[in-house]
Amino acid sequence: MNRAEPLVLGIETSCDETGIGIVRGRTLLSNTIASSMDEHARYGGVVPEVAARAHLEALQPSIEAALAESGVTLADLDAVAVTSGPGLAGALMVGVGAAKALSVSLEKPLYAVNHLVGHIAADILDADAPPLEYPTVALLVSGGHTSLLLVRDLTTDVELLGETMDDAAGEAFDKVARLLGLPYPGGPEIDRAAASGDPKAIAFPRGLSRASDMAKHRYDFSFSGLKTAVARWVEQREAQGETVPVADVAASFREAVVDVLVTKALAACRDYGVPRLLLGGGVIANRRLRDVAIERAAAEGVTVRIPPLSLCTDNGAMIAALTSELIMSGRAPSTLEFGADSTLPVTEIQVAESA
Repeated sequence: MNRAEPLVLGIETSCDETGIGIVRGRTLLSNTIASSMDEHARYGGVVPEVAARAHLEALQPSIEAALAESGVTLADLDAVAVTSGPGLAGALMVGVGAAKALSVSLEKPLYAVNHLVGHIAADILDADAPPLEYPTVALLVSGGHTSLLLVRDLTTDVELLGETMDDAAGEAFDKVARLLGLPYPGGPEIDRAAASGDPKAIAFPRGLSRASDMAKHRYDFSFSGLKTAVARWVEQREAQGETVPVADVAASFREAVVDVLVTKALAACRDYGVPRLLLGGGVIANRRLRDVAIERAAAEGVTVRIPPLSLCTDNGAMIAALTSELIMSGRAPSTLEFGADSTLPVTEIQVAESA
């Protein structure tokens, strides 16, 4: 195996996107994504069984497309990588099964890695950015996860500081969009509606932000109460026969989410003395979140890092990148004794490592 610049194919199937990425060392060769989002739109959210079947149908053509784009063959690979968790169990099983089949048939080493740590690894594929420094605080925001992490080393030491107690931020966007009659996925639709709204029009609550919450939930998030507050506000206006100001509701809701995310992330930077904040996950595509984070971080002397937006959503390139780092640091491959783990803790960066 080439441990200096390993050629790695990564498979990511934790939710509704079939991601195949190919990386050589820290150089991105291919980032191929097949999304089943349109199939889920009719249900207003991701249906696990639909996602799993879509992965089955998309895997082979996605792998072939990634190989063609990168100009390599399966025989050229140094290793195969796959997301073991966290994510939807059925969706993860499809990727895990495919990765094991490739590893055995090609006689290539297999690395089973953590989806959330993969989002951090996406940053190292940005050829225009300086090397990632440690420690760094990472805020990962997506449809299924909202997590605040302290990264002391990408391959050996990632600590969970806090996470959502209920809805993830992206999930809250989807639910509020549905309340407002906006289509799925909710994030981009809320963003569009909020563009002409007043973010100060409605004082929606900031979950787990009261003084009484700080001792136990300083770095945790909760968006269920915010979603309920929006629902009640809309219901009251409709009951009174008044028109719901969709733009103002969207802007005020978005501001509440952004405020909580950025406030808690910067609190972690202050508390741990870390002048670096990395943003990752699909919700980072929200421009207001990026703008507020950069503005408020600058005021506190904190540098914000954001991977290219094409690498913020779930993708196989980040899984390949994390595995490449593991290989270059001397880590042994995983055995075949692992499965899909929907609740894999972020502290388990690689699973089933060979003795």
